[in-house]
Amino acid sequence: MKILLALLSLTLVVPGLAWSQSKTDREAILKTLDSWNQGWAERTAQLAVEDYSSDVDWTNAFGDRFQGREALQEGLEFIFGLDFVMAGDSAENEFVDVTFLSSDIALLRSKLVRVGQKTSSGTAMPARHIHHLRVLERRDGRWQIVSHLISQAMEKR
Repeated sequence: MKILLALLSLTLVVPGLAWSQSKTDREAILKTLDSWNQGWAERTAQLAVEDYSSDVDWTNAFGDRFQGREALQEGLEFIFGLDFVMAGDSAENEFVDVTFLSSDIALLRSKLVRVGQKTSSGTAMPARHIHHLRVLERRDGRWQIVSHLISQAMEKR
């Protein structure tokens, strides 16, 4: 009977412990969006890549790919210098989902809408529905983005 009660207690306690750990981790993962979004708003590439691993693999909606945080930072410095790209504004994320694949690997999926952006010829672009899929790994006790894929949903006809 004591063994049965002990097992029952563990069944009730362990999920609670796992949830609280996941809640803490989820908050840390969501915090990585802050430096990215602030970096874009301020055109500060160093801030935007703050939570990226040194070996990150990043691809944007236009197919530009950067491998490594240093290359990504240099690429963003170039992108942030393009006034037509930086024109407009992004609203708050429409949704943010965190999925844990293991205790040390998580997916962060989000969507935002950017309005007022322009093409290189200066033509206004329609509102862009931009989806982000980030893979994060806990390294040295800190959540780092190891992969980031950006895609754009086109208006359905």
